[in-house]
Amino acid sequence: MPNVKIRNLVKKYGDIYALDKINLDIDDGELFILLGPSGCGKTTTLFSIAGLIKPDQGEIWFGDQLITSAERNYIERPQERNIAMVFQDYAIYPHMTVFKNIAFPLQIINLSREEIKKRVFETAKSLGIEKLLERKPKQLSGGQRQRVALARAIVREPNVFLMDEPLSNLDAKLRVFARAELKRLHKKLGITFIYVTHDQIEALSMGTTIAILNNGKIEQVGEPDVIYNSPKNLFVAGFIGSPPMNMLDGSLKKENGSLHLDLGFTDYKLPNDMQKLNEGKYKEIILGIRPEDVLISKEAVNKSFRATIDIIEPMGREIEIHLDVGGKSIICVVRKIENLEIGEEIYMTFNDKKIHLFDKNTEENIFAIN
Repeated sequence: MPNVKIRNLVKKYGDIYALDKINLDIDDGELFILLGPSGCGKTTTLFSIAGLIKPDQGEIWFGDQLITSAERNYIERPQERNIAMVFQDYAIYPHMTVFKNIAFPLQIINLSREEIKKRVFETAKSLGIEKLLERKPKQLSGGQRQRVALARAIVREPNVFLMDEPLSNLDAKLRVFARAELKRLHKKLGITFIYVTHDQIEALSMGTTIAILNNGKIEQVGEPDVIYNSPKNLFVAGFIGSPPMNMLDGSLKKENGSLHLDLGFTDYKLPNDMQKLNEGKYKEIILGIRPEDVLISKEAVNKSFRATIDIIEPMGREIEIHLDVGGKSIICVVRKIENLEIGEEIYMTFNDKKIHLFDKNTEENIFAIN
């Protein structure tokens, strides 16, 4: 049963749709990611769930309890929703100690001093900040402040956690550890997390389910591996992945009884499972191939064609190679290279099992499984 249900949610600012008929089912205990570029509507969705924004249309349910309905002019106050929210800037009080910051939501609901002390210490201990309880926020590192903000949310024992880019203020190294901490915390608590980010690495590494938004609309919802391996359309394919997916314009044609894709620099025979494609329906095609699925070699192999090495970028454990193919740029990612130099001519081809074909008119993935 979905823990959070969003039905036909619309929010407008003048003539601009911040949310355009958003529909989501978020299951109990999920770490659900709202992912997208700036201005896509992810934070507006989160604030609507929190009760901080009143939508123009649509409903939001927690289980079988209606908490927001624009049509019925009903909106439950944020404090009545049993949610906890962690903001991008942590929003912890600078004049209070760590103990008082964590205890603050419990004092509002008038718990006894003994119960507050017990819950604050247990929560702080679970996050490894029990020795910091008498410090002020200015005496803490960015990672410690983040844990204080999490502790203040956890101590309330909410039904749903809402997180608005809580790791964006941390440096790159600390973000890696913080992602792991949040995943451990989610597993330990078993509570629904709804997490907003523009960082695809956070989304792919943390989420049980990802919803990708763009211009107030949902482009795709699915598990991280489905989103990555079977993007529904060009936007998702281009947004997910670093370096981004290579996109090559082409047109379908029959040659010796087989379907080929004319890419300009080569006629690429489509793999067997794509031979049933109706070439009369799809004329203009965009071939998508991720950089790790571009294969290079010194010698010609089946279906290979010539390319020239333009740039070599060592990235630590991987190497990005920019190839010039008939005036078009294609990025290839490999683990190691031997005796390859800029300007050298090599052979390249694609992993047939990893090809994506997009209809140029609709931008939809013709073979998407989701």
